[in-house]
Amino acid sequence: MAIARMRSVVIDCPDPKGLADFYSAVLGWEVTSVEDDWVVVTDGRPERLCFQLAEDYQPPRWPDPDNPQQFHIDLTVDDLAEAEAAVLALGAVKHAHQPSEDDGFRVFLDPAGHPFCLLRMRS
Repeated sequence: MAIARMRSVVIDCPDPKGLADFYSAVLGWEVTSVEDDWVVVTDGRPERLCFQLAEDYQPPRWPDPDNPQQFHIDLTVDDLAEAEAAVLALGAVKHAHQPSEDDGFRVFLDPAGHPFCLLRMRS
């Protein structure tokens, strides 16, 4: 029996609305709540992504161990090349460090510098 159920993943950033808009476009989820320091994105289920203002936000510098990524989001896609073009058009940056040996996933940075991965759908 579970002790708890997942509610939110909260991401610190310098621009909560801007980062929420980015992930809303990537995931096809709706921005459902907007405050100056807190913005929520959801697909209608209780689970959600929240973006919280961090005044002194410093982006991770992964793979630098002195400034680790702390977390990252893995997103499965049907077409890796198509998804890459789409996230780049939305403001993501392809990371210089690409550790996948078989090009099964690619690492990007969101507009606030958080790493996220696009993973090829495996059959």
